[in-house]
Amino acid sequence: MSDILKKILTVKKQEITAAKALKCYSLLLQEAQSALPPRDFVAAIRNKINAGQSAVIAEIKQASPSKGILRGPSLGTNTPSFEFLPAQIARTYAQHGAACLSVLTDKQFFMGSPEYLQEALAACLLPVLRKDFMLDEYQIIEARAMHADCILLIVSAFLLEYGDGKSNSKPLMQMQQLEELAHSLGMAVLVEVHDATELEMALQLTTPLIGINNRNLRTFETSLNTTLELLNKIPPHKIVVTESGIHHPADVALMRNNQVNAFLVGEAFMRAEDPGVELERLFF
Repeated sequence: MSDILKKILTVKKQEITAAKALKCYSLLLQEAQSALPPRDFVAAIRNKINAGQSAVIAEIKQASPSKGILRGPSLGTNTPSFEFLPAQIARTYAQHGAACLSVLTDKQFFMGSPEYLQEALAACLLPVLRKDFMLDEYQIIEARAMHADCILLIVSAFLLEYGDGKSNSKPLMQMQQLEELAHSLGMAVLVEVHDATELEMALQLTTPLIGINNRNLRTFETSLNTTLELLNKIPPHKIVVTESGIHHPADVALMRNNQVNAFLVGEAFMRAEDPGVELERLFF
C-alpha cells in the first residue's frame, strides 16, 4: 500500500510555503497574540477523568484518505449521508458529554478547513484541538490565530521529515521547539505515537497528553493492541489518549479496564445521524 503519510507531508510543505507568501510571520503572530484566551484543554480532560467518566475528544471530520467521505455528499453511493454542519455537530457533542473537540483543518486529504474549527469554537464552550499535520512554527502560530486551544504533533511525521535513520535528535529538537512555541501561546499539545520508538521520543516532551494512534498512518490499518502494548512504558503522570478504532462499547470497556480513560473518536460519530447521541450511547 502506498505511503499516505509521505504524500500528505509533501502537500503540507507546499501549503505552508503558499501560506507564508500570503501572510507574513509578524502579522500572523499579531493575530495570534490578540486572539481570545485559550480554553484549558488538559483541564477539561482531567476533570472528566477525575469524575470517573470517559474523557472524549470528539472529532469533526468530513473525510479521510482511508474511508473517503464520512459525512456530507454521498456521491451516489448507497450509504446514508448526513449533513456536515460543524457548528451543529459541536453543539450536540457538548450536550452529550464530550470533554473537548478535535477539528480537521487539512483540506486536500480530509476535506477540513480552518473555518470549521472557528464555527465549532463559536458554537460551544469546549476546548478545541486543531487536527492537522504540523511541521513548522508558522502552523503553530496559525493555529492560535484561528483560536485553537491545542495542537497535534505526530512523531512519525517528524521522523519522516527530519530523521536521517541514524539519530532521532533532529526530529526531537524540532518537536520540542514547536511544543515550546505552542505553550508560550497558551495552547496545549497532544503528541501522537504509534510504537515504542516514537513513544520514547514523545516522553521527552513536557506535555502530559500522550496520544496512541491505533491506526498506522502509513497503511491506515487499525489495531487496538497498539495502545495496550505501550501502556507499561508510560509514566502514571501522563494522560494516555487512545485514538482510532473505537467503534463499540466493548472497545471502550477494554480500554477503561486497562486504565485508559481518554479517547479521540471521529469516524464512529461522523457516520451517525446525531453524532452527540452516538457519543453518549458509546461512552455513557
